[in-house]
Amino acid sequence: MSERAQALAVTWGLDLDPMTRRYGDWNEILFAHRGRAHYVLKLVGDGHSAADEAAALRAWDGNGAVLLVDEAPDALLLERLDPNRCLSDLNLTDAIPVYARLLRQLSVPAPSGLPSVAITAAGMAQLSDVPPEVLPPHHVALVRGLAAELASDDPGNTLVHGDLHMGNILAGDREPWLAIDPKPAAGHPERALAELFWTRIDEMDDIPSTLAHLASATNLNADRARAWIIVRAADYLLWAVGAGLTEDPVRCRRLINSLA
Repeated sequence: MSERAQALAVTWGLDLDPMTRRYGDWNEILFAHRGRAHYVLKLVGDGHSAADEAAALRAWDGNGAVLLVDEAPDALLLERLDPNRCLSDLNLTDAIPVYARLLRQLSVPAPSGLPSVAITAAGMAQLSDVPPEVLPPHHVALVRGLAAELASDDPGNTLVHGDLHMGNILAGDREPWLAIDPKPAAGHPERALAELFWTRIDEMDDIPSTLAHLASATNLNADRARAWIIVRAADYLLWAVGAGLTEDPVRCRRLINSLA
């Protein structure tokens, strides 16, 4: 437990629970309570913005997302959800309607100051020097073309949850399911679908049909959603290969192949 966490506990009048959870290399997550009220204390690591996350959570105000209780420049105090129950636990058929409802709830106007999703698209439009065993040339060309279209499109001003896979949707008390860890940006809501597809692709018998169903259920533009899924899958594929991952690159290639 860090000194910073202990100092925040004093500032916010918290008793820190003995269990600490760490996610990745970025955040320190601790359970805490104040009387009978239970919270999560999240210390945000390097490369992540507590201010951006707080702005997004304030905009949602608990509607479809975890409730922000208090904030500091490098930390957030959040309502506690159930870390042992996430939407990934449901079979895909049952989970998709919940996901679609949450995505509609989360699609609100973006607060000012958030990065634009168009930045990602503009970067991927310059994609080059990709080894063919990582991504074949015809798929590199497809990604570049779609990314260029997205970068030149109307940028949109919807608040986008940048990591809306089902592992980031936890069971709650106020609402059955609530999103966490938004990595927020401003843009079009179609950007939010990619993480869902590559995390649960193994359960999808017909990926184009699943996309069409989700686009219809969420009132999204199916062509824009397809473009974002392909571009983000390629972006994540390159990162995953560089990080030495083995299963995720296979899923991303399958996703791109299915929607190309």
